[in-house]
Amino acid sequence: MSLRAIPTLLKVGFAEAAAYRTEMVVWVLSTTMPLVMMLLWTSIADVAPVQGQLGASWSSATFISYFLCVFIVRQLVAAWAAWEINFEVRQGTLALRLLRPLNPIIAFATSNLAYLPLRGLVTLPVAIFLVATHRDALAHDWRAWVLLPFTIFGAWLINFLVNVCVGALSFTLDSSLRVMDLWFAFFFVFSGYLVPLDFFPPWLRDVAAWLPFRYVLALPVEVMTGRLAFDEALRLVGAQVAYVSGLGALAALLWTRGVQRFQAFGG
Repeated sequence: MSLRAIPTLLKVGFAEAAAYRTEMVVWVLSTTMPLVMMLLWTSIADVAPVQGQLGASWSSATFISYFLCVFIVRQLVAAWAAWEINFEVRQGTLALRLLRPLNPIIAFATSNLAYLPLRGLVTLPVAIFLVATHRDALAHDWRAWVLLPFTIFGAWLINFLVNVCVGALSFTLDSSLRVMDLWFAFFFVFSGYLVPLDFFPPWLRDVAAWLPFRYVLALPVEVMTGRLAFDEALRLVGAQVAYVSGLGALAALLWTRGVQRFQAFGG
């Protein structure tokens, strides 16, 4: 019965996103580093094509399509539940959520997802420019475009579940958001956000393949740009699902224990 409230929560979240659209624009502007890196790498490629570790040659057009895809995916997979949970735990307002029939994690998820329409509007001009000017640098296999929404949703789930895990740490730690800062530090290096993974030395690329960061950003981008064979993309989606399952179990454990502690101390 409580799940019937989700459409209403989405509407409320969208209204909130529209009301605080200036803050959202500021956040979008703070995530434009891929565009800066695009200018840097294209200036290098204008001199001569750059050779990746896997043998592929990167031209200016390749870098432009890659980093524009990075920008688009970054907007679509963002989550910020860690800050919301941390704030409500500190203020004690989480107690009101716990009295409602809907699980607070579901409420936080719908609140984050409600921003997607406005984020989609932000990325739409970039996507139109990308298709109009660099269509040849995008995936030509129609199966990749069928798979793409699943990789983006999987990336969002990983982001959201990591946020829940870090937010749940606020029940016991005073500075849990520093863990989120650490996550972002590794994300910038190992996700392909600043440097395509193709330029990593083999040993470091192997390390990145075992970490979750690739599945938060690089996987959808590599599917969009056709840098993965379909069979390889499917294998990586399987790894992405494994991360979602593992983080889901960890988030449920940390949240349950944290709520028990919160209630025990009269939260």
